[in-house]
Amino acid sequence: MSAPYFYEPLITVGATNYTCSEETSKHCAQVLRMQSGDALTITNGMGGVFEATILEAHKKNTQIQIVKEINIEAPTQKLVLGISILKNAVRLEWLFEKATEMGVHSIVPLLCERTIHERFKTDRMNNIILSAMIQSQQAWLPYLSQPISFKDFIHQYNAADKYIAHCEPTVKTSIKDLPNSKDLVIAIGPEGDFTPSEIEMAIEANYQPIGLGPTRLRTETAGLFALSVLKTF
Repeated sequence: MSAPYFYEPLITVGATNYTCSEETSKHCAQVLRMQSGDALTITNGMGGVFEATILEAHKKNTQIQIVKEINIEAPTQKLVLGISILKNAVRLEWLFEKATEMGVHSIVPLLCERTIHERFKTDRMNNIILSAMIQSQQAWLPYLSQPISFKDFIHQYNAADKYIAHCEPTVKTSIKDLPNSKDLVIAIGPEGDFTPSEIEMAIEANYQPIGLGPTRLRTETAGLFALSVLKTF
C-alpha cells in the first residue's frame, strides 16, 4: 500500500525537515491517525515529490523529515482546454476532476454568446482540481484561469495547434485524423454550441474547426472525449 499523498506548495527543494500546513496536519493526526515514524509523500505541485516520515504528529503543525526528494519533469505536452461555463456546475466539476486526472495542463472557463450561466466559483473549482491531482498522485498542478470571454481566449492563448470543436454542418476535420501535438489549444462551446460568428472569429484567428463524431455531445462529454483523443503520454 502506497504512503498517503499530500500537497504542500511551500515545501522547497533541498529541505530536510518541514512543518506541514494545518490542513495536512489535521488530516495526518486526526483523520488518518498517523504517528511518529509513519511514511507519507508530499508534492509541491511544481514537479517536486518528497518522501518523508513523521517526526511528531500534531493536528496543527505536524513535523516531518524528508528522506528522499524526486524531481518530476514537466509533461512534454502543453494541452489547454477552453470550455464554456455550464448552468449545471456539478457537471463542470466532474469534467475538471477527470481532466486533471488525465493530466491537462490548463483549464480556461469560457463566456460564450450562448453561455447560459456565468457564475463561476473559482475557489471551489481549484479545490476540486487539487483533490484530483492528489488522488491521482501527480506532481504538477494544472492551472485554472479566471473566466474570460471567448473573444479574449482565442487571442490570448496561442499554441502551435489550435482547434475549435463545433456542430455546424460545415467542413471540419475529424478529431481522430489530427496529428499528435505537444502544444495545443482546444475550444469547447456551451450546450447551444458556438454561434456562427464565434466560429468565424476563431477561424480568422487560425483555429482549425474539428468534429467530435456523428452524435451531439454534452459540453462536459465533449471536453473529456477531446482530451482522451488529443492527450499524449
